[in-house]
Amino acid sequence: MEPTLAIHRESDGTLRLVVAGAWRLHGKVPASAPALRALVERAPARVVFDAAGLAAWDGSLLALAERVGAACAARGIPVDRSALPAGALRLLEHAERPAERPAPSPVPRAGLFARIGAATLAAAASIYDSLVFIGDLARALGRWVTGRAHLRREDLLVQIQMCGAQSLGIVTLVSFLVGTILAFAGAIELRVFGADIYVADLVGVALVRELAALMTAFVVAGRTGAAFAAELGSMSVSQELDALVTLGISPTELLVAPRVLALTLMMPLLTIYADVVGVVGGGIVGVSMLGLSPELYAGQTLKAVTAVHLWGGLGKAAVYGLLVAAAGCRHGLRSGKSAAAVGKAATQAVVSGIVQVIAACGIFAVIFFELGW
Repeated sequence: MEPTLAIHRESDGTLRLVVAGAWRLHGKVPASAPALRALVERAPARVVFDAAGLAAWDGSLLALAERVGAACAARGIPVDRSALPAGALRLLEHAERPAERPAPSPVPRAGLFARIGAATLAAAASIYDSLVFIGDLARALGRWVTGRAHLRREDLLVQIQMCGAQSLGIVTLVSFLVGTILAFAGAIELRVFGADIYVADLVGVALVRELAALMTAFVVAGRTGAAFAAELGSMSVSQELDALVTLGISPTELLVAPRVLALTLMMPLLTIYADVVGVVGGGIVGVSMLGLSPELYAGQTLKAVTAVHLWGGLGKAAVYGLLVAAAGCRHGLRSGKSAAAVGKAATQAVVSGIVQVIAACGIFAVIFFELGW
């Protein structure tokens, strides 16, 4: 039975839409355009559906009723759809009813002891994770020493270039400024006693013994440590680390060991470079502002700086490099699977690296004091 749509205008201004036949989507359903055009041209007082001759229906009838209802609502024309089948009326009612979303229930705040317990468990998990990482790293370095690690020489050289040569610019700037600041700060007090020459002692010993390694470690933590965390975190997001584990290759051996070795080897070299640049910066201040001769300044620096100061600073630098690299790689390996987690891992790597370097500096200060160095 062919579906039909008849439009009748009654004397009281009512527009009657008579639907009959079998309204099926796979059949030739009448278009709704005539009914919508009649709403615009005739401006009826109300619209009434008449479905007495309807034999069957599906979504095509609902589409007609929905379009006519939307057009009438836009023009303020009342619609009477009571003659439509009961099932169609229920579906139309559900479609037009706004979704009911229950108000989110407030999350009760955990009590004091619950928060303390959660913080304690988190700290214990972090300590355990750190110990596991240290063990994996020690095993990987041991396998590298014995020549059994999955470590390519090319990877190590690339990391050496990134940690060493590419860091020279920022290390130069920071070291030079630190040397000039030390010279200015020392000159203010030493000039009172007429001991301007001892600015060379102050700058040389402070840089070679402590500040060059410390400032270089801070720079490397912000530059290289964050890069390590971001690189490994991105590999975790792209599931490259999972693929290595599936292939039976330890990510610690292949990815962490070259980075740790490269930064540990490069930090003493960067520190020597920072020593020279910082002393030159202090010397510029001493020569130009204090009237010291270059030969006198250089001789006083060499006289003040001893081999203990030099080797002590280089030893500290190697330990700082190990700590910064380990912090960056650890947080990168433990990163989550999202971009936000990678950014958080990079931030944690920088903060953790700087804190560990400062703690190690304090420990070295106590050890050197007890040894009389």
